[in-house]
Amino acid sequence: MGRATGEPVHNAVVWQDTRTAALCTELGGQDGQDRFRAATGLPLASYFSGPKVTWLLDNVPGLRERAENGEIAFGTIDSWLIWNLTGGPDGGVHVTDVTNAGRTMLMNLETLQWDPAILSAMNIPEAVLPEIRSSAEVYGTAVGGLAGVPVASALGDQQAAVFGQTCYGVGEAKNTYGTGSFLLLNTGETPVVSKHGLLTTMGYQLGGERPVYCLEGSIAITGALVQWFRDQLGIIGSADEIEPLAASVEDNGGAYIVPAFSGLYAPYWRSDARGVVTGLTRYVTKAHLARAVLEATSWQTREVVDAMYQDSGVRITTLKVDGGMTANGLLMQHQADVLGVPVIRPVVAETTCLGAAYAAGLATGVWQDLDELGTHWRRDAEWAPRMAEAEREREYGNWRKAVERSFGWHAEDQGGRGA
Repeated sequence: MGRATGEPVHNAVVWQDTRTAALCTELGGQDGQDRFRAATGLPLASYFSGPKVTWLLDNVPGLRERAENGEIAFGTIDSWLIWNLTGGPDGGVHVTDVTNAGRTMLMNLETLQWDPAILSAMNIPEAVLPEIRSSAEVYGTAVGGLAGVPVASALGDQQAAVFGQTCYGVGEAKNTYGTGSFLLLNTGETPVVSKHGLLTTMGYQLGGERPVYCLEGSIAITGALVQWFRDQLGIIGSADEIEPLAASVEDNGGAYIVPAFSGLYAPYWRSDARGVVTGLTRYVTKAHLARAVLEATSWQTREVVDAMYQDSGVRITTLKVDGGMTANGLLMQHQADVLGVPVIRPVVAETTCLGAAYAAGLATGVWQDLDELGTHWRRDAEWAPRMAEAEREREYGNWRKAVERSFGWHAEDQGGRGA
């Protein structure tokens, strides 16, 4: 946006937009996806916003010159909100927190500052970037209708859910089921480098305390697959119709759906993948497909959990869950079955908002410490695993075969509809 006006300089380039895929390949060069992983914990992928900044600077006429002159401010949505709350063009504070900065692919995980070498490689002037601060401190004071209210926390969506789920101990994990799904495992004060396709990410930083890190598995399409089933195929009229339809059959009838609509994220990071439906016979009905839609979320989560164990050596004993899809009891039971551990939903399912409130409360003295916050968490429902081990592993093997069928469908220079 322009600093003097607050007006956007271009349409937003959202996280599922793949227009930077070729740029990411070019940036990787001989090192490929791992070029910046040691510094940022992230693979080079179109998912992250750093290359999107480069794309905008290269493709919007006159934008690079304005950026180099300090006329442009870039930031994720948190920084835009803080800037506007604290005055916008009239004295607004341009800051972000470590969790949001860490997901741009521009912040160094060790220094918690913008990485000069990466900025140079992506040709991004530091003048456009916000100042990086902790996740829980007073950034400024609101103006206008909220005049005098301290603006006191910022957390990335998934990190806020970790905080709201009170996953404050090493080895505690949560999964948020939304359009996509995001599973985070607390690894403590030392970042764990992933060798199995996960992201090493900030968990949170409270004021001047040491930061806490997580391993994250990002799954692009989970709830969005239900939306596709509803909107593109028209098999159901509303999202809540999928559970009774799927429950009308005992299993998936041998059908598996791999929703690689914009490539596969963790643990594969394959931008050449595209969605597939496998195992079809004339026996398969829309009810079997509905079940396969739900099971795709469970199996993708299982792959991420396995990768986390391979990276950290930590086996999760329970999975705390939140997000809209947790209302689907059939899905939650299948999730417990394929993981072999209990799945627990809290009373307050909107844990992202709760986590941001918890962090702000710590920053302003409403609560004193993490132990006090932990006493507020309450469970609402729990699903225990019921699937036999042999069946679990047989079905998992079928899922992995289906995933392999999704590889190699899209070349970067191929273009075409829906690319």
